Amino acid sequence: MSEMHSGPEMRFLCDQNLGRLVKWLRILGFDAVYLAFWDDARIRGAIAEGRAVLTRKKAMAAKSGMVYIGEDKVEAQVREVSRVFDLGRTARPFTRCTLCNSVLVGVTRGEAKGRVPEYVYTTQEVFAECPDCRRIYWRGTHFQHAGDVIASLLGQ
Repeated sequence: MSEMHSGPEMRFLCDQNLGRLVKWLRILGFDAVYLAFWDDARIRGAIAEGRAVLTRKKAMAAKSGMVYIGEDKVEAQVREVSRVFDLGRTARPFTRCTLCNSVLVGVTRGEAKGRVPEYVYTTQEVFAECPDCRRIYWRGTHFQHAGDVIASLLGQ
């Protein structure tokens, strides 16, 4: 998090059946948009802008730009997407907001004061902020665990 990147070039649109996958793609640093309901116009637009459309609809798999995700569990879905797109090569974990998909920017400890719990402020040095929703991120106890999960999911 201390080194903010513009993020990898791979971009995704996930259909309404892949909401948990969207969050994990964002955790991995990928631009991932969630399609809350099926919308052919948004799908065409996403494909036109170079997004890979991930879907659980088997009938859509044959269409250009669409990738069928056969797995049910999110961990297996991440592995499946990783096999297709080699995510491990371009992943930049913890560089995107998990809520709104924006690229995080580093903020000083002083800028985080009063916006994070006091314990977090006194024990952490590195903070990042979402420029859109203003959520603050830090490397708490979840960070190491999430890193272990990421390594497992990407086979690293």
